[in-house]
Amino acid sequence: MPSRKDISSILIIGAGPIIIGQACEFDYSGAQACKALKDEGFRVILVNSNPATIMTDPLLADATYIEPIHWKSVEKIIEKESPDAILPTMGGQTALNTALTLDKKGILKKHNVILIGANRTAIDKAEDRQLFDETMKAINLETPASGIAHSMNDALDAQKKIGFPCIIRPSFTMGGTGGGIAYNIAEFKNICEKGLELSPTNELLIDESLIGWKEYEMEVVRDCEDNCIIICSIENLDPMGIHTGDSITIAPAQTLTDKEFQIMRNASFKILREIGVDTGGSNVQFAVNPENGKMVVIEMNPRVSRSSALASKATGFPIAKVAALLSVGFTLDELKNDITGGLTPASFEPSIDYIVTKIPKFAFEKFPQASPKLTTQMKSVGEVMSIGSNFQESLQKALCSMEEGLNGLNSLRSNELDISKEEILNELTIPGPKRIFYVADAIRNGWSLSKIHSLTKIDYWFLDQINEILEIEKNLINTKEKELETSYLRTIKEKGFSDSRISELIGSDEDSIRNLRKDLGVLPIFRRVDTCAAEFATSTCYMYSSYGGKCESNPTTKKKVLVLGSGPNRIGQGIEFDYCCVHASLAMQEEGYESIMVNCNPETVSTDYDVSNRLYFEPITSEKILDIIDIENHEGIIIQFGGQTSLKLAEILSKKGLKILGTDVDAIDRSEDRERFQELVNKLSLKQPSNATAKNLDEALVKGEEIGFPIVVRPSYVLGGRAMQLVNNLKELEKYLNEAVEVSNSKPILLDSYLTDAIEVDVDIVSDGTNIEIGGILQHIEQAGIHSGDSACSLPPYSLSDKIQDEMKDQAINIAKELNVVGLMNIQFAVKNDEVYIIEVNPRASRTVPFISKAIGVSLAKVASKAMIGKSLKEQNFSSNLPKGLSFVKEAVMPFDKFPHVDPILGPEMKSTGEVMGIGPNFGEAYAKAQKGANKILRKSGIVFVSVKKSDRKYLDDFAPAIIKCGFDIVATSGSARYIEALGYKVKKINKVNEGRPHVVDSILNNEIDLVINTTEGTQSIKDSASIRQSALRNKIFCTTTMFGASAVIEALQNSEDKWTYNTLQEINKL
Repeated sequence: MPSRKDISSILIIGAGPIIIGQACEFDYSGAQACKALKDEGFRVILVNSNPATIMTDPLLADATYIEPIHWKSVEKIIEKESPDAILPTMGGQTALNTALTLDKKGILKKHNVILIGANRTAIDKAEDRQLFDETMKAINLETPASGIAHSMNDALDAQKKIGFPCIIRPSFTMGGTGGGIAYNIAEFKNICEKGLELSPTNELLIDESLIGWKEYEMEVVRDCEDNCIIICSIENLDPMGIHTGDSITIAPAQTLTDKEFQIMRNASFKILREIGVDTGGSNVQFAVNPENGKMVVIEMNPRVSRSSALASKATGFPIAKVAALLSVGFTLDELKNDITGGLTPASFEPSIDYIVTKIPKFAFEKFPQASPKLTTQMKSVGEVMSIGSNFQESLQKALCSMEEGLNGLNSLRSNELDISKEEILNELTIPGPKRIFYVADAIRNGWSLSKIHSLTKIDYWFLDQINEILEIEKNLINTKEKELETSYLRTIKEKGFSDSRISELIGSDEDSIRNLRKDLGVLPIFRRVDTCAAEFATSTCYMYSSYGGKCESNPTTKKKVLVLGSGPNRIGQGIEFDYCCVHASLAMQEEGYESIMVNCNPETVSTDYDVSNRLYFEPITSEKILDIIDIENHEGIIIQFGGQTSLKLAEILSKKGLKILGTDVDAIDRSEDRERFQELVNKLSLKQPSNATAKNLDEALVKGEEIGFPIVVRPSYVLGGRAMQLVNNLKELEKYLNEAVEVSNSKPILLDSYLTDAIEVDVDIVSDGTNIEIGGILQHIEQAGIHSGDSACSLPPYSLSDKIQDEMKDQAINIAKELNVVGLMNIQFAVKNDEVYIIEVNPRASRTVPFISKAIGVSLAKVASKAMIGKSLKEQNFSSNLPKGLSFVKEAVMPFDKFPHVDPILGPEMKSTGEVMGIGPNFGEAYAKAQKGANKILRKSGIVFVSVKKSDRKYLDDFAPAIIKCGFDIVATSGSARYIEALGYKVKKINKVNEGRPHVVDSILNNEIDLVINTTEGTQSIKDSASIRQSALRNKIFCTTTMFGASAVIEALQNSEDKWTYNTLQEINKL
């Protein structure tokens, strides 16, 4: 038992919504911590605002609060629950900062609550830049030359001493938020201004530039008896200057000598001891000057971090679980290593006999105004990880996992046109998201490795490895399929060449290469991730593919089901899909099946070692899935939960005669193919907005005029509204077709009439093929035309009549019958003038599934999975009844603060990275909580700025008196002001930005505005008013760009925070 007898209940603070810099790695760590502590008999209380996580499933903790992670909300929970301790190290920077605030405000002392895992002194020493600097000097470790600033004057003084270039790093922020590299005084002032604003302590560290130095990380664990172990070393392929979250990283470190490794290892232990991290996992970052070997300490995180998740998946060592148990008094030698089935204690340092590569995933295409250049502020939205027997195999497998149409180290050349020398030079010098491909193309173009090294500072070892891959490619281009010999084919497969890449290079096709490979006996083997480099037998089936050697898979003869994961997190396909995959795996196990998970995302719960019976950490490509199927005799494959990642494999797998569980593949095509969907709509006598499909530019322009503007235009087969746009006239449509997309017979463009002022509704259904049940009806708060993933939504609907809801239920059930849905289906409707229009049908899991599941107290994904293997809804006693007297609101969380030059306006293309949930006795409280959870500050009174498009002015009839009643005075631009005056309400006119000074942006920057209501349409108007929305975001002023959103704000303002209620999911659902 744990040595601490003074603790019986523990409050775990989660990380909140998925944002850039803090992703679903904290779902993995929080879920592990909850399970571990609950198993040890502690009462576990969890607070997290994110409904999409496994962590917030009611079975993981004893008391689960889906509430805003803000010290005021957490204080209310502490008052209600009286926990003995808070564990703040599992929820990223959000949890640490919240715990610190609770301590500083005396709340922990008042309620007699202690911090475990990391105390306030340790957190301050690690996170406060000045204290950290002083602490390192005390133990004779060097840090970069630096200065501390609490104001712009301080910053300018520090910069004079350090010179240019310099690095700005705000204290107590995550993912390098607010930081950057400054090469001149203008850039310096700009970054410092933003950094001072974003640091909760208004503190900056101004560092000397270490650009070009090599960067390393050490994952360290320490217990209360001062036992310390290194879990693994991580090396950044990209040198200093790029945030480690945006860099390609490799574990274990490849270019450290043993002596250098030992120096770094010892330094890591010294740092942990001096900082005072008594128990748990920490991450220490180092920089090494390649010219002379000088080592400096960059920073340390006194908590489980993004790198901890990577290290955990890379080695198999469950860092978060161990850290949670160490925090309650266990020691490393007392804990058994689960991976080796308890044969080794947790105090054994993991050793690995393979190479792990992580590649980040970016979404710059969603934010064309943002700079796609990589700096010290993290910009990636997800990542993939791969495992190989050597670096080349690991790298190429990671590239195949990216979901970007890659099958290896592809060239960026298009249509055989060479990339200009200027472009390559620019991309090598100023790194962007595709630098690795520019490195490869530079080598292809004959650039010397020494020249590339001098421009990029990438270590020669990595450049040599890439060069060798390209030499093999050169040979393959001059080779015919019949010339491929067994030994050569095995050699290139050992180097990570995919069948698809080989076929592309030799001018064959993938199936042909696969068949040849099998005929020649060149087959993959599967090795185990076991933390001990195969020194001990392992009971955990966590595997990766390779070539050469003995296969360690040892498949069983049990009946089994394969679950295809959702790959890397990205905008449009996030953690919600991983949630569904985990529930599918658990459902199979409950029904007596062995569950096999295939995924390549190191941040997620689905790739945890104990979620499935067998885990294959592999790219989700047809080659790798077929390789696994060749050795695993399965009963079927679940593809419904992996988003587009797994759906795009449906046709290939189906053609191979493999059994896909649930809805037939043809039904997916009927719903996604525009013409076939039209037939379905007509057959069922449903209404649809006027629409057309165009296969060339001229046809699109003609059909656009026929439909009538405004029109929503998009490519076919997309997720997350990729390249979707609202166009208002022919000129805008022509511009879109010329600049945004490629239109052809194989890539038709879809045009839909835009339903002005319509209410959008999501309906999720679950079916066993016979019984069809409505899972939930979600009314969107923003009107139709805003992407469903970016709109807030309410469950139950807050203003739709029962008659309209019944009509949608009937239509949804008829569609499910027609498509013979087995499993989940999501339908999007629009309601206008009491008419129901169908927008789209998705016969798969949608991003609303976890939200609905938390509200009804039943996992829709688990119910659907069991239905796929023949267990009826009646047998499962399924009910989707909502708890009486409660409203649930889902709000999207946007990454605009990371991209200051992007206009934070909502539209048909999805831009959100995550979501939060608000729960209350009425819609207003639930909506207000959701806003607070999304870190949007809604001021209670003051001055509201109103500037709305003509078609929205009718909504001011109700809005104006309501906002005045809430305690706001109105200022408005001329058109809106005249309308409000005519209604008889007091209003002050203010200039638009192009009408002369002082104007509205001046007032926002002077903090004279407390709320912004700004709706607009048309390219020019949107452009003209962008600075209003950008200034509001920058100054943390609540801004809504829809009138439906403005109405929701009124309801939120009518609910006082002092009267908010706090209930657990267990209480709500009477579990």
